[in-house]
Amino acid sequence: MSEDTPAANRVTFVTIDEGRHGQRLDNFLFTHLKGVPKSRVYRIIRSGEVRVNKGRAKQTTRLASGDVVRIPPIRTSESAAPPAVSEGLAERLRRACVYEDDQLFIFNKPAGLAVHGGSGVSLGLIEALRVMYPDEKEMELVHRLDRDTSGLIMVARRRSFLRKLQRLMQGGQVEKRYWLLCQSFKGKERTLDAPLLKMMNGNERIVRVSREGKPSVTHYRLLERFAQAQLVEATLETGRTHQIRVHSQFGGFPLLGDDKYGIAKGEALLTEIGRRRLCLHARTLVFVHPNTGKRLTVTAPLDDDYEAILTALRSQR
Repeated sequence: MSEDTPAANRVTFVTIDEGRHGQRLDNFLFTHLKGVPKSRVYRIIRSGEVRVNKGRAKQTTRLASGDVVRIPPIRTSESAAPPAVSEGLAERLRRACVYEDDQLFIFNKPAGLAVHGGSGVSLGLIEALRVMYPDEKEMELVHRLDRDTSGLIMVARRRSFLRKLQRLMQGGQVEKRYWLLCQSFKGKERTLDAPLLKMMNGNERIVRVSREGKPSVTHYRLLERFAQAQLVEATLETGRTHQIRVHSQFGGFPLLGDDKYGIAKGEALLTEIGRRRLCLHARTLVFVHPNTGKRLTVTAPLDDDYEAILTALRSQR
């Protein structure tokens, strides 16, 4: 990529190379403008200060090889020291790697760790990995998980491979299965087909079922029934923000430990058990590896808190 280093006192221009081909404009800027808050990045896109090939562009614009991106004067933390990663976190993440090849890492992300920094979070999974693996210059998140959701997250080691995985996901060829604990799940199987709309409630982002939202489908299957809760597997047909959590709330079986979409009854049950976490875990990924052609199935074990909650629920039967 031919690029001019971002500067606080002048406009800079970046020519996109093959490695960035197909990347969204906002994701490119998050990487290029290190240390600049996301809100600021979105603001300079909306205002037209960022331009692609001399024209205004949206945050969702896909960049192509040869595109020239204009970046306004802006101060970054490029020259600052990288964020500190404690040895404890580094060791935890090394143990959390459940799959690795020359193109891909898959981690069993701990609950409570954001996948990336921003919105008051200085260090997320991807920032920590970039510090731990400084030679991995093209490392990028393939998808997202909520901060309090544990489980499988894919990290591409090459941008060319990132695009291959994203095409698989867009074509519905990556199967994602989650394990959740909820209350009031009836029957053995259910499908929720309800469009979801992202909204702002003050400074808080929330998601609601709305006819104005994007099509969203989640398939649920009962795994185990307890006296006061149920263990359910959810398979995503679409991948919207907070999809499982909102569909579960809408369907009348909210997740245990969900501060945003849960209910007091679930909170009371976790208090009784003496454990506290969002009971949602990205359990399994299934897809055909774009390079090898082999079907890959990866499963992430539950953490100690989730296992302890399950043990307590089983003892109540």
